[in-house]
Amino acid sequence: MNSSVQLMKSEYFLHNHLQLFVNRCSEDFVLPFHAHEFIEYSYVSEGRGFHHIGEDVIPVKKGMLFVIPVGVPHVFRPVSTNVTEHPLIIYNCLFNAELINTLTAIIQEKEIIQHLMNLAQNQVPYISLVDQNDRIEELMVKLYRESSVPGIGSSTMLYTLVSQLVLITYRQLYQKEHDVENHSTGFDYILHYLKQHVSNRIRMSDLVRVSGWSEKQIGRMFLRYTGQTFSGHLQHLRIQKSCEILKNSQHKVSLIAELVGYRDMDSFYAAFKKITGETPLAYRKKSRALRSGQ
Repeated sequence: MNSSVQLMKSEYFLHNHLQLFVNRCSEDFVLPFHAHEFIEYSYVSEGRGFHHIGEDVIPVKKGMLFVIPVGVPHVFRPVSTNVTEHPLIIYNCLFNAELINTLTAIIQEKEIIQHLMNLAQNQVPYISLVDQNDRIEELMVKLYRESSVPGIGSSTMLYTLVSQLVLITYRQLYQKEHDVENHSTGFDYILHYLKQHVSNRIRMSDLVRVSGWSEKQIGRMFLRYTGQTFSGHLQHLRIQKSCEILKNSQHKVSLIAELVGYRDMDSFYAAFKKITGETPLAYRKKSRALRSGQ
């Protein structure tokens, strides 16, 4: 490890039977850039500042959570040296591989336990996400209170709260990927539908009917996955199809325009010229000349 990075050892924080440490602190400019022998869940509770983590510097504000694997150097800094007026308050939950073994009695999913082991073995990058519904903040506050003032059954309560923190974080992290994957698959179906019905008069309402999504959702997905609006993508699709027919058939331009969904020749000519830079007949002549020259 780089000599300029201070190593914080487990025994300094995890010296009780729980192998768990929870605190609430106001960050300053005294704590050095450091790494640790334990996993750390850090939640920004108040204020603004910067998180120096690995090679990155991330502006932080209330509601941001970081999951820091073993061995990843980091430090939080407030926006000002005047921490009285501009505090940066962080909740920290620290634990190591020994606690992970204990949590296997509560967390049943093997992939989540493996996720924790990967964090403990420094096999994954740090995690950064935003608390979308204040559930993470609620758990951090409960963890801090239970840890600060133990009561009857505190060990069980703390282990349950840590398990919930791990689960909610894991779910929020991977649910996004799952949703994106599902949207991507569903959007592939929309693109396939357009290709199959390119000669028809297709409205956004038709895509709503076949996909079950709203017009707003579909519009966002077109921009995300194609970089075009629905109408812009459909126009490109129709002109692309017309280019194929021009190259491979003797059909008249008027028929080709109809085959790709245009009912008005002026609209077809205008769209074709805009996208290809040529008229349909010039495109056909050029493509055949290229083919004969091969």
